[in-house]
Amino acid sequence: MARTRRKRALAMAAALLTFAALLTGCSSGFAGLRLRIAAGNPGGVYDTLAQTLATAWQSGLDIERPQVLQTQGSPDNVTKVLSGAADVGFVAADVAADTYKKNPGLRTLARIHDDYLHIVVRTDSAIHSVADLRGKRIAIGSPASGVEYIASQLLKAARLDGSVSTTTRGLEDSVKALLNGDVDAFFWSGGLPTPLIAGQNDTKSLRLLDIADQMPRMQTLNQVYGTASIPASMYNQDGPVTTLLVPNFLVVPAAMSDDVAEALVRGLFDARAELARANPAALSIDVHPGIETQPIPLHPGALRYYRAQKD
Repeated sequence: MARTRRKRALAMAAALLTFAALLTGCSSGFAGLRLRIAAGNPGGVYDTLAQTLATAWQSGLDIERPQVLQTQGSPDNVTKVLSGAADVGFVAADVAADTYKKNPGLRTLARIHDDYLHIVVRTDSAIHSVADLRGKRIAIGSPASGVEYIASQLLKAARLDGSVSTTTRGLEDSVKALLNGDVDAFFWSGGLPTPLIAGQNDTKSLRLLDIADQMPRMQTLNQVYGTASIPASMYNQDGPVTTLLVPNFLVVPAAMSDDVAEALVRGLFDARAELARANPAALSIDVHPGIETQPIPLHPGALRYYRAQKD
């Protein structure tokens, strides 16, 4: 009897040790994984979402909290991912698509939120179309930013490159420069509404340009550009304006492990509530539009996650 009890105790102890080993294996599947996220300027949408995502990935993958890198924006982010200076990057789809043509080593985890192009002038300005920008002074975003990139694309499409005077300024500086008369217009690409523009426009001091006539040329330049409408109520305008929509992607190097990529995508969608609380732009993050990252292929690990959602 004593021998039987001893055998049972030994068997139970062995089972417990096996179970503990399995648990340890599960929790340490990504032990030692260190991630760097290329985000953007402090306080911007990219940075805000990256900080929240870093915390979610830390908890979900049981890893050291990923480092959030402050950068100039999309062009800087994609360069860092491809050079190995970052593991994940927030990148506007136009920058990502043009980069992929030159470097096919880029992959996507998901389409996240969309940005809307704003071309802003003073309400009393004589500028009423993109063509009216000829000969004017324009702020085109921070240096090496996604805003500067898209502004250069539109000025090229409108055949205005070389016919305007441009300066690189962040959003806050751009708004101040416009209201002070130091520039005649500024470009911005961001979510709706962009608080700094909405807050300044309570007195209807700013006006958005409609760019419907430029959209055919823009969509010829890059297939990722879509057409969208900004409602009049969004910025206290007299009417809605047609503008350009550009998605944002989470990008990674093709060499990333499939298991890591799958885990990062799962962590992204598991953290949707936290991301939306951090910034309303994240309300659009969802599995179904998440796979729409053409022309850049999804990482095989990300694709494995999406396929599992259909089962």
